[in-house]
Amino acid sequence: MPAVMIDVLNAEDWRDVIHRAVQSLAEGGLVAFPTETVYGVAASALDEDAVGRLLKVKSRKKAKPLTLAIKSADEALDYAPDLSPLAQRLARRCWPGPITLVVDDSHPDSLVRRLPPKVRRAVSPENAIGLRVPGHQVILDVMRMLAGPLALSSANRGGRPEAVTAPEVAECLGDRLDLILDGGRCRYGQPSSVVRVQGNEYEILRQGVVPERTVQRYASFMILFVCTGNTCRSPMAEVFCRDLVARRLGCPPAQLEERGVSIRSAGIAALTGGQATAEAAESVRSWGLDLAGHETQPLTEPLVRHADVIFAMTRAHRETILAQWPAAAGRTKLLSRDGGDVADPIGGDHERYRRCAEQLHTEVAARVGELQW
Repeated sequence: MPAVMIDVLNAEDWRDVIHRAVQSLAEGGLVAFPTETVYGVAASALDEDAVGRLLKVKSRKKAKPLTLAIKSADEALDYAPDLSPLAQRLARRCWPGPITLVVDDSHPDSLVRRLPPKVRRAVSPENAIGLRVPGHQVILDVMRMLAGPLALSSANRGGRPEAVTAPEVAECLGDRLDLILDGGRCRYGQPSSVVRVQGNEYEILRQGVVPERTVQRYASFMILFVCTGNTCRSPMAEVFCRDLVARRLGCPPAQLEERGVSIRSAGIAALTGGQATAEAAESVRSWGLDLAGHETQPLTEPLVRHADVIFAMTRAHRETILAQWPAAAGRTKLLSRDGGDVADPIGGDHERYRRCAEQLHTEVAARVGELQW
């Protein structure tokens, strides 16, 4: 019997579509979903019979595991509790999105241990598991309403091209599925990139949507300094940090990103495209540094999400950041190690800027000495 196909884009009630998909999965069904890459077929990872059906539909070799689709980057730690900082960085920056992360799955507290035995063998045959948060609202909404993760594979038979439209899914697998959600043509039309992360190293196992150069950028360690207007304190801290980190790595500051370190600054109330104050530029010249190319930018969600460590100039700055992005609490610190504020020199004389610059240089040097990447 052919699978039921629902046109998601023209559905009268989005919630009804989601509920039907959730019900089908909860009852052991196989559901084809649109994702941002290609169409995928999913089964509830709590149902070993459904996962067994999925393996038969795919004619999947035992050595080729299914992907475990999870709800968010935060949930990755439930399945890989000892996720390395590099893997956490890639998950935080790339999900939801077209990257599958293959990580170690040997931790005794991993929720993979609570999956049915046949499911464990299907998703983690060799103590490694592929995790992904697909970047498509349909499957994300379904997972939010469903207990447990999904076992996910591309909606095609082995050796056949990946399906990028619902009719292609129906032609290839339609008589073996229960439900096909037609979300139109997939955005990218090619598979996700598969990246294996072991400790502080990564390897691209499958070239996909995300090119290697972009993976390299996402893997870099990012330091972010935050003040109010991004015209004096945070730009000075940024340029000091660039110089100190470059010296530590033995490379010119222009090569830091190639060496895996990105250093930025932003302001809580900054405008886009302004310049550093003349006093701030003058203050860093005594260290042989230059702020001429600095452009102000406001603090944004992507900057906060991408940053591995955020150094706030004052307690008020830190509180403002955490009020809007509470998930960044573990990565947001005061720059001053004693818990005090770096006073704003704006409107002050040269001496006030000089004292501020000296304080910033001292604190940044100490913080750089503490950092590991």
